[in-house]
Amino acid sequence: MTQPEPAQTIAINILTSLRQIDASEWDSCACPESADGGPAKDPFTTHRFLLALEESGSVGPGTGWDPRYLVAEMDGKTIATAPLYAKGHSQGEYIFDHNWAQAYERAGGQYYPKLQIAVPFTPATGRRFLTRPGYEVIGMSALVQGAVQFAAENELSSLHATFCTEAEALAGDSMGLMARVTQQFHWVNEGYATFADFLASLSSRKRKTIRKERERAQAFGGQIEILTGDQIQPEHWDAFWIFYQDTGARKWGTPYLTRQFFDIAQETLRDDMALVMASRDGQYVAGALNFIGRESLYGRYWGCSEDHPCLHFELCYYQAIDLAISLGLARVEAGAQGEHKLARGYLPVPTHSLHWIADKGFARAIQNYLKAEAAAVNEDIEILTSYGPFRKENREERQ
Repeated sequence: MTQPEPAQTIAINILTSLRQIDASEWDSCACPESADGGPAKDPFTTHRFLLALEESGSVGPGTGWDPRYLVAEMDGKTIATAPLYAKGHSQGEYIFDHNWAQAYERAGGQYYPKLQIAVPFTPATGRRFLTRPGYEVIGMSALVQGAVQFAAENELSSLHATFCTEAEALAGDSMGLMARVTQQFHWVNEGYATFADFLASLSSRKRKTIRKERERAQAFGGQIEILTGDQIQPEHWDAFWIFYQDTGARKWGTPYLTRQFFDIAQETLRDDMALVMASRDGQYVAGALNFIGRESLYGRYWGCSEDHPCLHFELCYYQAIDLAISLGLARVEAGAQGEHKLARGYLPVPTHSLHWIADKGFARAIQNYLKAEAAAVNEDIEILTSYGPFRKENREERQ
C-alpha cells in the first residue's frame, strides 16, 4: 500500500457540528466500502448516525458530550476523521474510567473535562481513526497527534479512544498511547445455514435448554416480527420509546437517547436497523433494536411493558442469531456485560481501547494497572470459553 510522503503538510480541523462537513467527505473515510451501494461495515461511525445523535440533542449542550470532530486534510482533500468529544463525565462509554477519575481527583487533579474518541452510548467495536483508503498510516498518525495536541493545549487531563480495533490498538501503542484490553460476548457464525445447525454444534444439555427457552418465550400469547427498512413505521417507535425509557431509567437513571433520535432514525437510519417486536392482543409488549453492518449484527437496546418468561432471551439473542444467519453475517455483537450470554452461544472476546494521560506520574500508575488488568482479562476469557455451551470438539476448535 502506497502512503503519501511524511513531509507533506496535513491540516487538522476541529468541527463542532457534522453540518460543517459534507456527508460524502466524512463517509469517504468512515465507510469507503459503501461506495458499492452496500451497507457500512460500521453503521455507527457514518455521518448519518453521528448527525442523528447531534441533531436529536442526544449529544451536545447539557449532555456532557460536546462534539469536537477531528478532520485531517492534505492538499485540500479529507484524508482522515474521528468522532471526538469533550466529556464532562464518564457516562455512556462502557469502557469505564470512573476509578481513574476518582483517584486523580483525590490526589488534587482535575480529571474532567477530558477528550473521548468514541461513538456515544455504543459499545461496539469499529475503527475510531477513520482514514481514506491509502492513507491509513499517515491518517491515523495525524489524528492521534492532533487530538493529543488539542488536549495538551487546553490543559485537559486525558484522551481516550474506546472500542477501537485491535489493529488500531497495536498502532496506537507504537505511537506512545496506552492500550487497554476488556471483554464482551459475541456470537460467531461458523457457516450455519439455519438456527438448527447452530444448535447441533452445542452440547446436548445446552441444546435442550435453548429449545425450552425458545418454546417458553414463544408461548407468551402473541406474535414476534422482525422489521427492517420501510417496514419500520413511526408507530413502532412510539411503542419502542416506551420500552427504551423503562430500560434506560432502570440502568442509567436517564435514557441517553432523546425521543427525537428515533424520529430522525425513521428518516435516515431505518435501512441500517432491524427492530424485533413482540405484540399481544394488538399491542406491542416488548422490543429489541439491532443495527445491521456489512459483517455484523449489533444488538443495542431492549425493553418491555410486560414481563414474560424468556422473552428477553428470545428477542435479544435468539432472534438476532436467526437474523444474522439469514443475512449471512459473520457475528452478533450483543453489547456490554452479561455472562448469562455464555450459555446462549455468545463467547467472550477481547475489546480494545487507547489512552493518553497528561500527568506523567499518573500515566505510569495507569500503565501498571493496565498490565495487571490485561492479564486478568485474558485469563478470564480463557476460562469462560472453556465453559461455553459447545460440544467438546467445537470448544477445542475455538480455543
